[in-house]
Amino acid sequence: MVGRSIRGLSGAVAAGVVVLTLVVIGAMVLGNDRDFPGPGVVSITWHVVTAVAVVIAQVIADRRRGFVSFAASVVVIGLTGLLLWTQWWG
Repeated sequence: MVGRSIRGLSGAVAAGVVVLTLVVIGAMVLGNDRDFPGPGVVSITWHVVTAVAVVIAQVIADRRRGFVSFAASVVVIGLTGLLLWTQWWG
């Protein structure tokens, strides 16, 4: 039961990272179109790399069971925390 809850939470977090990445890319495109400063290349790179990594980790969490599933879920949450800390709160 706890494993399913953690996987569900990490799945929601992974989906949120993907949506957030699309929003940041959209902000960059919109900023470029309107000559307004938007997120830079470094921020876009952080978001894309993190989104790919959390999706891969979430797929592993969903397809495996036991400790591997739990560890992959923790990776999703940890990488998301790192992204938020460095790119949004830092």
